[in-house]
Amino acid sequence: MPINYPDFLNQKAPENYVAGVGRGATSFVTRSDLGPSHEGPSDEQMKAAIAKRSLQLQNKANGRTNKEDEEGGGGAGGDEEEVDPERYQDPDNEVGLFAGGIYEKDDEEADRIWDEVDLKMAKRRQKQRETREQAEQDEYDRLNPKVEAQFADLKRALGTVSEEEWQNLPDVKDMTGKTKRNRQAQRQRFYAVPDSVLAAARDQGEMGTSVADDGSDSLAAVAAGSKDGTMTNFAKIGAARDKVLQAHLDQASHSSINSSTGGGVGGTSTSLGTSTTVDPKGYITSLNKLESAEKASVSDVDFARKLLRSAVESNPNSAPGWVAAARVEEVAGKIVAARNVIARGCQQCPKSEDVWLENIRLNENRNAKVIAADAIKANRRSVRLWIEAMKLESDPLSKKRVVRRALDHIPESEALWKEAVNLEEESEDARLLLAKATELIPASIDLWLALARLESPKNAKSVLNKARKAVPTSHEIWIAAARLQEQLGEGNKGNVMKSAVQALVKESAMPKREEWIAEAEKCEAEGAVLTCGSIIRETLGWGLDEDDDRKDTWKEDARDSINRGRYETARAIYAYSLRVFVNSKTLWLAAVDLERSHGSTKDALFQVLERAVEACPHSEVLWMMLAKERLLAGELDEARRVLGRAFKQNPNNEDIWLAAVKLEAENGFPDQARQLLATARQNAPTDRVWMRSVAFERQAGHHDAALELVQEALQLFPGAAKLWMMKGQIYEDLGKVPQAREAYSTGVKAVPGSVPLWLLFARLEERAGAVVKARSVLDRARQAVPKAPELWCELIRIERRAGNLAQAKALMASALKQMPKSGLLWAERIWYLEPRTQRKSLSLEAIKQVDTDAVLFVAVARVFWTERKLERAQNWFEKALVLDADMGDSWAWYYKFLQQHGTAEKRADVVSKCVMNDPRHGEHWQAIAKDPKNASKSVEELLKMVAADLS
Repeated sequence: MPINYPDFLNQKAPENYVAGVGRGATSFVTRSDLGPSHEGPSDEQMKAAIAKRSLQLQNKANGRTNKEDEEGGGGAGGDEEEVDPERYQDPDNEVGLFAGGIYEKDDEEADRIWDEVDLKMAKRRQKQRETREQAEQDEYDRLNPKVEAQFADLKRALGTVSEEEWQNLPDVKDMTGKTKRNRQAQRQRFYAVPDSVLAAARDQGEMGTSVADDGSDSLAAVAAGSKDGTMTNFAKIGAARDKVLQAHLDQASHSSINSSTGGGVGGTSTSLGTSTTVDPKGYITSLNKLESAEKASVSDVDFARKLLRSAVESNPNSAPGWVAAARVEEVAGKIVAARNVIARGCQQCPKSEDVWLENIRLNENRNAKVIAADAIKANRRSVRLWIEAMKLESDPLSKKRVVRRALDHIPESEALWKEAVNLEEESEDARLLLAKATELIPASIDLWLALARLESPKNAKSVLNKARKAVPTSHEIWIAAARLQEQLGEGNKGNVMKSAVQALVKESAMPKREEWIAEAEKCEAEGAVLTCGSIIRETLGWGLDEDDDRKDTWKEDARDSINRGRYETARAIYAYSLRVFVNSKTLWLAAVDLERSHGSTKDALFQVLERAVEACPHSEVLWMMLAKERLLAGELDEARRVLGRAFKQNPNNEDIWLAAVKLEAENGFPDQARQLLATARQNAPTDRVWMRSVAFERQAGHHDAALELVQEALQLFPGAAKLWMMKGQIYEDLGKVPQAREAYSTGVKAVPGSVPLWLLFARLEERAGAVVKARSVLDRARQAVPKAPELWCELIRIERRAGNLAQAKALMASALKQMPKSGLLWAERIWYLEPRTQRKSLSLEAIKQVDTDAVLFVAVARVFWTERKLERAQNWFEKALVLDADMGDSWAWYYKFLQQHGTAEKRADVVSKCVMNDPRHGEHWQAIAKDPKNASKSVEELLKMVAADLS
């Protein structure tokens, strides 16, 4: 049963409804009304509501957003608009569990400056990036050329047009729609209707049956009457449609037959309409043409067609115009039209090679041979046409026949002789051809070199001598002679390259030094190592004087060859340089590095090192490198003999003594190491030797012997801070805190400028529970070393660990005021003295003050790590490593990060790079690496231990 709703006037009004409020009316109550009375909106509220509504309607009409209205001062009432609380939420900041607090203007400013910092970092590689992008753009332009680029060569050819020819160009036709207007006017004309049309209209409505022309039955359909009383013959319409369709099918089959049988030549003819053969290859080719035509703009093609048609009509003897006109038709997909155009071009320009070559290309699968024959008839001395005609032949015999006919007309063509030689399968026939070619073209270096390669070694010498006389300015012939001598095993007999330099200088045909290096690298690539060395030996100093900084130049040449993978050339450059600068330690180190990295055998490395220590006997680095390589090769006794020889050359060198001690200690001979240290303390009594002796005994667990040695050493070297530190650490290992305190106290008085010694003293007091004494120690330390960030940071940490956070913040403010460039202080403040929500803004402020501190970079990376911005964190870790690869803490933090968010390959890569850099510094790194228990640990083991200890 339908529900009866009351009419509009009898319905209950909505809650708080005020009639006429839009017109400014207000509600009121009378005495007879029940309930409390209430007033309507005030005038100010009405004005605000009306302004707000008009603003919304205006924004809706203009398509503007609320944000744009606010930025543009959107009128009254804009400040009272309700704003979505998530409207300005930063999409990069996570919400929920990882929420970073309220996104304020400071955060927006921080994000902006972070982007500026990243942009600044990216500008360091801007040149390489722009080069790569330009290469990619060039490759894209090459693969997707524009129409204008395809005719660039033809446009350049227009520069050869004379002024008279330009004057004879016809006027441009009116392209402003004249043809369209004429066509429209033609359609609007009226003509008298012929009688045949009237008769056809009279007979149009007849009904009946008929037989089709091809003999098939066709029934006439019953026609329905039209409004004008005439009858439509659907039978005739259907028959006509069938005939048109059949004609199209016949034409398609006929075209496919002609294309498959070469236009009917030499093939069997079939009647139209009976063949169902379709040429798939031709169909796909037509599709490709269609795609290329679609790529080009239709308007561009039409404009180019009209322009080039005008050009060839005004100047029919211009070959580039005909070629361009044919290519336009080809791009448009009209290959037949293109062939017709280029055929007319051949008639107009019979002496142009370009026109004939274009015609051959367009008719490559049709009658290209006939066109090539006509082209050669018109240009019998055209090498390009002969070569193209040769390429059109399919069997080698025909190719040889064409080339030999070409040589009859152009015997002095080097290109034709090369083609003829390449076609010969027997080396003897090729040799005979080359012999004839060199007689006719004695200035061709390539022909002489080819003939020399085909001759026997004895005859090759004669051929090269003839070539040298024929072309005395060619350095290639001299290089070929040197390679021939190397091939015969006569590389040590005579000096071909020395004679070459003399002869070329006499002929004023000496190439540049860079060209000789390139030739040497080419010989190396082809296996002629002796010739490569001979070229470098005789030509490397060419054009350089003693004032030209030859050493740096040759070092740069060697580095370039190494980068190109030509190590033999670089080895020859170093060999020549070391003959000039025999005592250059840097050159010897570079040569040793080349042998170590790219040498073939260990013996070659040993030979270079032996020559190096002989040339630089007082270089302890070279001696220790030789001893280390002998040790790595498993030759311990030989390494000992090397160090013995080093002792003779450098009797009091502490580095060699300590290297010998390390050699014995690491190979399990502590007694020999201890004896060597005792001898070293007598022969080379330096503080390093004494410290190494104390450390050796301490690592062995002999604390009493170590303490005795350190007491003796301090009598000799009271100003050695490390000895005081070792004394205090030994007492700490023994649990003797008062003695350790006395050692540190005496040490800071003897060496007040040693920051590590003050730190050990303060940490000892803190561990002993005397926080007040620790503060006092650090106060005295700051007076002795006023601007040491490590001392300030340690004092701040003591206050923080004691729970005095306010005092720690006050000290941090004073410290940063004195040392605003300290990354250590900024990192401490970011991580331990401020709330988590302020870390990002503080990091930004710190980066503004300090942009070259690895400790700060690691702290910033950790901030991004906690915010789950892993990519940015990884970038900042890598920036820290690039900035200071010797900081072990950076490697440890990065490895810890990769343990959670990296791959196994990335972790292995970081470990290998850390081992290669061998870091030595870092607060956490040194604490573990200098522990006597870890003395025998490798760099990889230390890295993993430090990463596990970080928190």
